[in-house]
Amino acid sequence: MEVDQVKRKFLKYVLGGSLTALAAMILYPIIAYLKPPKTKSAEVSSVKIGKVNEIPNDSSIMFRFGTKPGILVKTQSGEFRAFEATCTHLDCTVQFKQDIGVIWCACHNGKFDLNGRNISGPPPRPLTPYKVIIQGEDIFVSKIL
Repeated sequence: MEVDQVKRKFLKYVLGGSLTALAAMILYPIIAYLKPPKTKSAEVSSVKIGKVNEIPNDSSIMFRFGTKPGILVKTQSGEFRAFEATCTHLDCTVQFKQDIGVIWCACHNGKFDLNGRNISGPPPRPLTPYKVIIQGEDIFVSKIL
């Protein structure tokens, strides 16, 4: 009788351990897929955007600043302004709307003026500005320290 109890207890541990290992083998890849590893981006201090004469007045171009999108706007007066192109509301990419003269977020109709200030919609704060440097004909954008 006592030998049966020992066998039963042993089988209980083996079966319980096997089920736990099986659950771990199924759940670990699912959890690893849902939570991808963080990748470090290369530290970027300055990016060459293009030539001054390539960008017409009252237009914009998009660029990459490291892993983040950026937007360079050339105003009607020919002044350059650059910002991080992610909306401060939900990180959607913004774009320059030439017809209404604002930087616009299509996700929730957020609007920013050409100084990056939020003027309507849900964005809670202004766009992050970049420093625009003109060297000869070349346009560079760098972070403001």
